Amino acid sequence: MLDFKPETTQIRSWSPLLAHLMSTSPQSGGMRNIHVPLEHEPEVTTEGFAIGYLYSPVSLNLVHPENARAVLAAACLLGGMDELCNYAYEISRQSISVDNISEWLEFVEAIPTPSDGSSTPIEPQHLAPRRTAVFGPYAERLKNDILHFLVVTLPNGLNMNGLSSPMTPQGDSQPADAGRDTLLQVFSRVPFDLFKAAVESSTFQIGSDQSRFKFAKDAIEVRKRGIARGQPEETVVLAFGASSMGGSAVHVTRKTRKRHLWKVSS
Repeated sequence: MLDFKPETTQIRSWSPLLAHLMSTSPQSGGMRNIHVPLEHEPEVTTEGFAIGYLYSPVSLNLVHPENARAVLAAACLLGGMDELCNYAYEISRQSISVDNISEWLEFVEAIPTPSDGSSTPIEPQHLAPRRTAVFGPYAERLKNDILHFLVVTLPNGLNMNGLSSPMTPQGDSQPADAGRDTLLQVFSRVPFDLFKAAVESSTFQIGSDQSRFKFAKDAIEVRKRGIARGQPEETVVLAFGASSMGGSAVHVTRKTRKRHLWKVSS
């Protein structure tokens, strides 16, 4: 809960949320205390809210990669600040890196994904985390940015400093190079729907369909270590000739493991 006393009524013109709170909060001694329940919005930090509340052209100078997502969440919550939203979103998008990808993957995992029947959800959608709801359309935009990072930016970046890269994978009998191993470790933590979209993407920068299939197979082996017992099993198949017809030659699926049946003889 964040409590504060607004010093001006000008906030009515740019924040629908604060305008509503000002019109409904009781006065005490001629002053009006505003209570904002931030405990229900974990993405909104006190710093992010303060930057949004004090919104002015100068506020843009206070936004940096470490607080950009919190500022975006606060600006979306307060409303009426498209410029700040767009600026904070752009800083957030540019901040995605291999150093903080784990944090961004947690963010993506909190975005509910409508089931289209092609995969088995790990949990009912009504139980999916809702911490990202405050971002509105920016949540999906950031999810797409993270997908682009996974399939294009990260594979290309792992080819720097003279390292062999996933774009030139080595044979089955040879050890994986540093870049490919890093990519495997990242993909071992990617939520299934994003993992499927990345592997099946024609823009995934790791070489031929066979290379993509081999990478997906290796990644699934690593992912199995983190999948709880009883959770759906992930598999990958290679459909020869599919890419020449405009479709993906590599397909990732997930199915519920069959329970072992024990036969009891009398």
